[in-house]
Amino acid sequence: MRFLVRDRILGIGDDYWIEDDRGNKVFLVDGKALRLRDTFELKDARGRVLVDIRKKMFALRDTMVIERGGDPLATVRRKRLSLLRNHYRVSLADGGTELDVSGRILDREFAVEYDGELLAVISRRLLTVRDTYAVDVVREDADPALLIAVAVCVIHLAEKEREGQKD
Repeated sequence: MRFLVRDRILGIGDDYWIEDDRGNKVFLVDGKALRLRDTFELKDARGRVLVDIRKKMFALRDTMVIERGGDPLATVRRKRLSLLRNHYRVSLADGGTELDVSGRILDREFAVEYDGELLAVISRRLLTVRDTYAVDVVREDADPALLIAVAVCVIHLAEKEREGQKD
């Protein structure tokens, strides 16, 4: 299942639609302005909130939390001991499941894996639409909303890290 995301530098207050490969609006990423921490909501086409995405306020490393219905679903942070700078770990709330995200995050060329099995590929390489990247959900039983939320988180964290290095 392929979803197309119009690329923009994610900032607080940015709202943007995610479309399926037929051009239908499927998800809305709703950036919440005027909050103390970076906050997004992933909504369906009818405006129902599917997941909340928030930057964790007090953490040693930049961390984002994904919640569904007020319950924690996943925590996203850059992998601590990695030779690759663009390597993130997603810890699911079940306590045992971890997803690995690696690749060139800022170039929108990365993959999400579970236990060595590919779940999703994020890429702009094969698209002719300018400033757009695709989120290809490979496994049919995977949760597209969660995988899109993971992509939003890692891109946001990588861009925040890049901004911090410029200062």
